[in-house]
Amino acid sequence: MADAMQPSYTRKIKMGQIITSYSHLHDNKVIVNGRIIFYQENILKFADFVKTVFKQEQFIYPRFYKMDAISKLGFLATELVLKEKTIEGYLPEAMGIVLSNSSASLDTDIAHNETIKDRSSYFPSPSVFVYTLPNIAIGEVCIKNKIKGENAFLISEAFDGKLLFDYVNELFKSKRVEACLCGWVEVMANNCNAMVALVENTGAALDGRSSGFEPMLFNEENLNLIMTRN
Repeated sequence: MADAMQPSYTRKIKMGQIITSYSHLHDNKVIVNGRIIFYQENILKFADFVKTVFKQEQFIYPRFYKMDAISKLGFLATELVLKEKTIEGYLPEAMGIVLSNSSASLDTDIAHNETIKDRSSYFPSPSVFVYTLPNIAIGEVCIKNKIKGENAFLISEAFDGKLLFDYVNELFKSKRVEACLCGWVEVMANNCNAMVALVENTGAALDGRSSGFEPMLFNEENLNLIMTRN
């Protein structure tokens, strides 16, 4: 059954871009295209949450366990989207990814600082230091899915649907992408919130759409709507 909350449907759109799949991970809950696929209220640690979701979805990717928190969250959010709607028909250069958050890589920066603050036992961890930039999370997604097109990591005080829409819309208008993953990926200690949506041109998006989900018009309002759903 299509999600009744969706205000914009593919059959009403003659041109432009639509959201063909999305995921939202927050408060120990995972929502994919309007369906709750995971919820467990007694998980207290972020590491346990992402590991449990990773195993439940039967993802096989050893590199996942080496990633920092924001990369793990971004990886899960995008893999859940692409599990529903494939991008295999696009050239790597035609796929883009634009993510955002409010704290950049601060969660990892704090972990890195713990390894260097004691001058008497100074031993920075290379495996932590390599993740002290937020766009490394984008890099992990690109490596996994062979995405070689436009990418950016934007910083704003809070989720900003207009900022994301304006940036991604310009990529489509200038024909720098044919499809784009976009969203919000925020982690701080054991608190996390991630929303990732796949945006495609209307015609191409009609092929292989995910079962039971009616694509939504890509605009600021629908990005905000997805982000605020429970």
